Parts: sequence; structure tokens; C-alpha cells
Amino acid sequence: MFKIKHAFILAVTVVALSIAGCKSRFEKIRLSNDVAKKYQEAIRLYNKKDYSKALILFEDLSQKYRGRAEAEDLNYYYAYTLYRLKDYTTARFQFKYFADTYPTSKNAEECRYMGAFCYYQDSPEFTLDQENTYKAIDALQLFINLYPKSERVAQASQYISDLRNKLELKAYTNARLYYDLGGFQMANYKSSVISLKNGEIDYPDIKYIEEMDLLIVRSQYEYARNSYPFRQETRYSEAIGYANDFIEKYPESKYLAEAKELKKDSEAGIVKAKEIIALEANQIAKYKALIEKDAKKDSLARTPIIK
Repeated sequence: MFKIKHAFILAVTVVALSIAGCKSRFEKIRLSNDVAKKYQEAIRLYNKKDYSKALILFEDLSQKYRGRAEAEDLNYYYAYTLYRLKDYTTARFQFKYFADTYPTSKNAEECRYMGAFCYYQDSPEFTLDQENTYKAIDALQLFINLYPKSERVAQASQYISDLRNKLELKAYTNARLYYDLGGFQMANYKSSVISLKNGEIDYPDIKYIEEMDLLIVRSQYEYARNSYPFRQETRYSEAIGYANDFIEKYPESKYLAEAKELKKDSEAGIVKAKEIIALEANQIAKYKALIEKDAKKDSLARTPIIK
């Protein structure tokens, strides 16, 4: 995918330059075989922040300078040109290539860091797929492991914290979504409980822990309330257990009153469920007795009278 995006950017730039005028100074240098002059022009354009033109020259030179001493600096500028153009996908590949190819270079640490930072830049909104977020965390952690004494470690650690906060927010909102959809399908309340618990396992220090624990109580209560009476006692009992855990864990919580109310309602729900079950059992018993009585009458009616 990144190759397609990169090729498109390059093609658009070349077309635009061609339209701007035939045989301009830039075009003459681009078509020239004088690689030294072309390299100097690429650096000049980079320093002028004309990154689109610089990229075209660096693209051409990267092939011609392969294996030469100048290739190290060229690849360094090439990676940064892509970064300045916000082509983070290709830039991170080039930064990693530099760090892997020139591990003893004075710029190796910086390029390893920038490769990880490009992943950070490509991390999407929390509502979207977070594959790049996980990769960014791994890349930043790798940098910290490789360069524990680097002055960039503090910033890398902060980026990891930012990314984890994003993942935590996604975990919380996903679980919350199940709860919000519960009114459309009762099973969503049970899914909410499972998702919230999994979120707390994955992120034990999640900053939404108190809200999530309360939401577990709510979700279980709603799951019980919308169940058939013969299943309610067990499910309300689970809600009471979650409420007790919350009350014990957060004695000063602003949600304490709600947790106690949910516990009280769950206890009342059990009483009501038992009454309904008893009433239904009584009605069934009466119905059976009536059926048996009618059957006995029918049997007597069919018995012949012997004189």
C-alpha cells in the first residue's frame, strides 16, 4: 500500500514539474548524469524546504549511490524528505533501513527513534483499527531497550503512554457500546460485562476502572431484569456480587449511591422473580388438577351401567 501511495506522490510531482516548463534548471539537473551536481541540488532543495523536488532527485540518486560512501548521508536525507512530506509509511521504512544498514552511524539512534515516531504519527483515531498503535508501542519500546540512556527515552516513554491511553479509551468505549445497544438486544448486556472484564484484564491500570466497574454492575442488572423469571435469581445474584465488590472497593465513590441502589433493586428483583415463579407453579398445579378432574369425569361418563 505504501509503495502505491509513494509512487503516486512522485508521479504527480513529476507531471507538475513537466507542465511548469520544459528544460527548466531543475529538469536539466534531473536528466543530467552528473550525480555529484544532482546530489548538491537535492541537498539545496531540501534545505530550501522544497521537499517534493528534492524527493525526485533523492529517488534517482538512491540507486546510483548504492555501495558508495556518500550513500549514508543520502539515505539520511532521503528518509527525512519523506518524513517532511508526511509520507510516514515510507519514511519509517527508510529510517529503519538506515538504522539497520548503518548501526554504527552517529545518526543510527536518531533514525531508529524516527522510525518509531513515524508509527506514532500513523496511529489513527481510537475509533479505528489500532494495528499501527500496537506497532508504534513495540517500536518505541524497542528504541528504549536499545538506547536506555538516550535523551529521547523520556519522550518515547511519553508517546507510549499516549498510545496506551488511546487503546484504553477504545477498550472502554467498545464495552460501553455493548451496554448502549443493550436495549436492542438483551445479549448485549452480557457482552458488555465480558468486554468490560476483558478490558480490565488487558489494562489493569486503566484510568476508567471505576466507571467500568460500575458499568459491570449496571450491565449485569439489566441483563437480569430483561431475563425470563426462572433465570433472574441467578443473574440478579451476580449483579449483587458485582455491587458488593464495587461498594467495598470504592467506599468514597461518587457512584456509591447508584451501586447500592442497583444492589437493592437486584434483591427486590429476586423476591419478585420468586413470587412470579411460585404464582406460575400454583397456576400450573391448578390447571393440572382441573385436567385430571375433567379426565375422571370423562372416564365415568364412558363407563357402562350394568343392571
